[in-house]
Amino acid sequence: MKRALNVLVVDDDRRMVKTIRDILRLKGYGSVEAYSGEEAVARVAEEQPDCVLMDLKMSGIDGVEALRLIRATAPDLPVVLMSAYATREQVEGAKKYGAYTVLTKPIDIPRLLSFLSLLKKEESILVVDDDPVFCRTIKAILQRRGYRVETESDGTKALGHMECNYTLVVVLDLKLGQEDGLEVLGKIRARYPSKPVVLVTGYGRETTADLGKGEEVGAYACLDKPLVIDQLIEIVEEISRGKRQALLGELSAGRTRHGG
Repeated sequence: MKRALNVLVVDDDRRMVKTIRDILRLKGYGSVEAYSGEEAVARVAEEQPDCVLMDLKMSGIDGVEALRLIRATAPDLPVVLMSAYATREQVEGAKKYGAYTVLTKPIDIPRLLSFLSLLKKEESILVVDDDPVFCRTIKAILQRRGYRVETESDGTKALGHMECNYTLVVVLDLKLGQEDGLEVLGKIRARYPSKPVVLVTGYGRETTADLGKGEEVGAYACLDKPLVIDQLIEIVEEISRGKRQALLGELSAGRTRHGG
């Protein structure tokens, strides 16, 4: 069983911290609190949270400076800032140090929860391949990385999986016994135009033309077997990051003011 995602909630408004933590607890997330930027930096080192939700304007160091210090020890930690307003300078600082976005207070809780759901890797990876050994191997590797994985040997049933589950990405073999992976890709594209599909093949140069057609139809990437697992993981992480960023929107100053 997966452990609960742990969120560090940072704000000098203690009522705000309590409200957010109560919501997170009800939704099954763990959380820890900090009431200043300095405390947030220390908490990151102590608690190693999975995500930070931090106010921009606090007594002591502000959210941007705290983010800069956090990056020294946790360069890849997802950080979401929040503010009733954000100056252009603060937004530029948030961008510079890799914040996902600046959420406007009062924050959109459903949006935040959807973001955390993506971080929790609740969406599955669907592997469509008629080689049971390949499916078992890839499933085991991806599960060790924390992903939910489903496998399917019958290309005609792939859409059924996608209708029943939230699927982050499809890993699709070009040769599925008597089936054509390109036809399956076309069906996925027709129903789910933006769903990322990674094509894989063990036939090398013999399928160069097919891979070209796959790219034309809209495959996200094309990989040769035997797969370089780190390459596949990198692609999956890239897709997940992109989806999280799209969910939160472009990092820009919503309610802005100059200076102060």
